[in-house]
Amino acid sequence: MSITDDPSITAITSHESGVRSYSRSWPVVFDRALGATLFDTDERPYLDFFAGAGALNYGHNDPVLKNALVDYISGDRIIHSLDMFTEARRDFLETFGERILEPRDLDYRVVFPGPGGANAVEAALKLARKITGRESVVNFTNAFHGMTLGALSVTGNSLKRGGAGVPLVHATPMPFDDYFDRDYPDFLYFEKLLTDTGSGLNKPAAVIVETVQGEGGVNTARAEWLRGLEQLCRAHDILLILDDVQMGCGRTGGFFSFEEAGIVPDFVCLSKSISGIGLPMALTLVRPELDVWEPGEHNGTFRGVTPAFITAAEAIRRFWSDDVLETSTRDKGAYVESRLNAITAAHPGAGLVAKGRGLARGLQFDSGEQAGRVAAKAFERGLLVETSGPEDEVLKLLPPLTITDDELNRGIAIIEDATAEALAD
Repeated sequence: MSITDDPSITAITSHESGVRSYSRSWPVVFDRALGATLFDTDERPYLDFFAGAGALNYGHNDPVLKNALVDYISGDRIIHSLDMFTEARRDFLETFGERILEPRDLDYRVVFPGPGGANAVEAALKLARKITGRESVVNFTNAFHGMTLGALSVTGNSLKRGGAGVPLVHATPMPFDDYFDRDYPDFLYFEKLLTDTGSGLNKPAAVIVETVQGEGGVNTARAEWLRGLEQLCRAHDILLILDDVQMGCGRTGGFFSFEEAGIVPDFVCLSKSISGIGLPMALTLVRPELDVWEPGEHNGTFRGVTPAFITAAEAIRRFWSDDVLETSTRDKGAYVESRLNAITAAHPGAGLVAKGRGLARGLQFDSGEQAGRVAAKAFERGLLVETSGPEDEVLKLLPPLTITDDELNRGIAIIEDATAEALAD
């Protein structure tokens, strides 16, 4: 029986919209998951180098987080609370402040903007425009910030932008780090437009940036480039929004991906792995003096999903009370980098490029067709890995940060074999 004849899949596809995407690349019915492994309904295991697109940094069903969640729900505790005071909300805010913000000397107010990353971005854009009275926002080439209209306006991908159905305005793209292969000084174009009264650039309310562009192709900004961007924003009274939705919560090593650069953004957008276990949750962090909302000026129904507060607080206590996870992530990232470099060296004429930071890694191919073949062959061998980039030309590796050395080694070995077979076809 072929996949297309599988009655379990047909039962889903006959009802669900054709807009679905990941199920097309991985056409099996998954049933359970633990750590870095998913199992389909036939109990076949799949090693996970996808991690819920970065929503499962601590793996599937971590036992400590799972038990905290089960205990909370079993006790008839509050599930939905909007922005009412709850014990779960207090515990999360205190834990986040004491374990994450204070040790990093960061002072932010926490906005709960809604359940997803796009909500966090929309809140930051809206507040930046309210503060400055300006409309324009500067984004960067190959950026991705979400699928709602405001977030799409500062996203680079033409396919996703085209889905909006209306003009996406009040955003101006600038070159991301290394866009011109360092043939020109950093911010040459951006600074010239800001200082030239004839440039036609409206003074921006804010600049929004990712330190590593996951969806854009695992493009990594240098620390000095990020510092230069912060200095440029300060010099021109422009607010700096750091989108850490996918690269935050330890993905690059530190809890925040901008720690290495030593910058302090005006706003930080978090989601995906902030709940720790895959529940919907998002935060927009705002410097206190910029917290100028009127009561109820920005709201939404799902700002108080308290089971997510429970697992988020527990995840911080479990993984961020010391530097063990951060050190492990950096070490594992260096190992993956060395293995990807070995793959590029083994295929010198294929134009492969290893990219990334921490455990956000990419292997760039000459075409999306090549990268897609490798991903498909990896799936056949029991590995889930996706592609990204403007042409889907980058094999994107996002394994759980808690993955074991053996699992990491097995996954890279599958990519080695899949790459060799795909390039030989």
